[in-house]
Amino acid sequence: MRAADLDVQGVSWAPAKSALPVLHSTTFSVAAGRVLGVVGPNGAGKSTLLRLLYRFQKPHSGQVRVGGQDLWSMTARDSAKRIAAVLQEQVSAFGLTVREIVRLGRTPHVSGFATTGIGSEQVIDTVLEKLSLRSLADRDFGTLSGGERQRVMVARALAQEPQVLILDEPTNHLDVRHQLEVVSLIRSLGLTIVVSLHDLNTANGVCDDVLVLKDGHPQGYGRPETLLTDTLVSNTFCVNARREHLAPSGASHFSFTLPN
Repeated sequence: MRAADLDVQGVSWAPAKSALPVLHSTTFSVAAGRVLGVVGPNGAGKSTLLRLLYRFQKPHSGQVRVGGQDLWSMTARDSAKRIAAVLQEQVSAFGLTVREIVRLGRTPHVSGFATTGIGSEQVIDTVLEKLSLRSLADRDFGTLSGGERQRVMVARALAQEPQVLILDEPTNHLDVRHQLEVVSLIRSLGLTIVVSLHDLNTANGVCDDVLVLKDGHPQGYGRPETLLTDTLVSNTFCVNARREHLAPSGASHFSFTLPN
């Protein structure tokens, strides 16, 4: 798997032509191998933006380019070889094993009624090994913990051999240990990643760049250590935010209070 640049120019989306936009014109670029965090309060337009990136919805304006190629100039099969997504809603198990779930990721590479070949099985084995799932390969997906299920869904996405990986709230509903596992996993993949997050401290720690949205409008884009100022965070989330630097590591952490 090799990472590719992701270039998003002036994309917007509304539920109908006459409706108010859910996402207003948004522009950003993610260099190959970098991690972009999309942050903002509920209703900010984060999930809408991600849907445009993994080709679930077509932008009403603007363009999404992967590796220099317009996403909507490709066939759906070809786009699935470029971009994979892990969503908040996990698949129903239907009695499938972990290996069978991961094998679903090979679908874009299979033609007609063909089954996966030796090459695909090698990809699946590599992905299972990378995500420490080999020992769970024959387990029923429905018997796994939340953190294990999330790793399986990432493995299914990686089996597509994408260049760009989209993650929608990957730490949602996970306990602290499993949140840390997922965060560590994101940093280890080496792909171009766009991840939506609620937790600013997670975004601050895991992302190379951050895009901040509020009410469908971009509030800023840049490196988290410079973009996420107390003022920007306070205004975006309607709280009193304060960045604190932790000794001796020098790492920073946001604390929040309600306005008076």
